[in-house]
Amino acid sequence: MTVKRVILEMGMGNDLHGGDYTKAALRAVQDALHHSSLAMLRSLKVPAAEMIVNVTIGVQQPDKVDAERVRTSLPYGKVSVRVVKGGLDVPDDERDDVAVIASAAIDVKLDLP
Repeated sequence: MTVKRVILEMGMGNDLHGGDYTKAALRAVQDALHHSSLAMLRSLKVPAAEMIVNVTIGVQQPDKVDAERVRTSLPYGKVSVRVVKGGLDVPDDERDDVAVIASAAIDVKLDLP
């Protein structure tokens, strides 16, 4: 058996007010998930729990993302989360506020013959 990537999906999420990096990251992951269908798992008779799911989140302040909350938001698979510098912070100087924009990449791998 060989581990092979079968899905790479991207998403974007934001927190327009409040500067919550975890909220933006969670929304980016949900955006990516809602672009995917795992019909092939049924076709290949692979249990969803056997998927290897690697999530990469990009935000301007990676240390402000609760990676464990992001990890537990995914419904299936052996999930790992890595948070890196990326995304955007868009300041609103008039209101002393920032819009946080996060990007997410979800890489799903299966152990296939």
